Amino acid sequence: MKTQELHGWQVTPREAISIQKELAGQVSRINQIESPHFIAGADISIRKSQDTATAAVVVLSYPELIAVETSIIKDKPGFPYIPGLLSFRESPLVIKACQALSTGFDLMLVDGQGIAHPRRMGLASHLGLLLGRPTIGCAKSRLIGEYTEPAAEAGEWTEITHNGEVIGAAVRTRQNTRPVYVSIGHKIDLPAAMFWVMACCRGYRIPEPTRLAHIAAGRANI
Repeated sequence: MKTQELHGWQVTPREAISIQKELAGQVSRINQIESPHFIAGADISIRKSQDTATAAVVVLSYPELIAVETSIIKDKPGFPYIPGLLSFRESPLVIKACQALSTGFDLMLVDGQGIAHPRRMGLASHLGLLLGRPTIGCAKSRLIGEYTEPAAEAGEWTEITHNGEVIGAAVRTRQNTRPVYVSIGHKIDLPAAMFWVMACCRGYRIPEPTRLAHIAAGRANI
């Protein structure tokens, strides 16, 4: 799978922030996905004791949501852990995992933020630009923004806002469980992002693409 080289990775935190601000203007918030045949999930497991990270990308057929290929890359991150700059720590490994795939995909769900980020450039948005494909941020925790708790039924949601801007949604994917935090990654709008997150759920809080990627990364990082 081909990817785009938008910038170097050997940068200082200040340079990384500048890159994020520049790239944020390139994110497309217009939906460009309708009938995907393959949906990928990406997640990273960090082993802090050894400072190693394992990135897993799992490609699933849709609508069956059956895993057809898994790519795993394990390496030491080349960027320190700094909140708000995790994409510089994690993106290179995910990109390597994508480059090793023989199966292309139409849409990627990322365990992380999209535009629900202080500079509107979370991991999902960064990966979307690098891959040139539609991406969705589907995080297990909120980074920024305010929201009211959605109703308890599956499919209920409320807007997440920050500085007067809607940056995502708290989505209840399963009844009486904590919501997930969905945001635009790239080449998608928020209603479509929520639709595809729900369409990829199979009885768990986490949608299948990122759930299987989480399992694969965790098993490989033992």
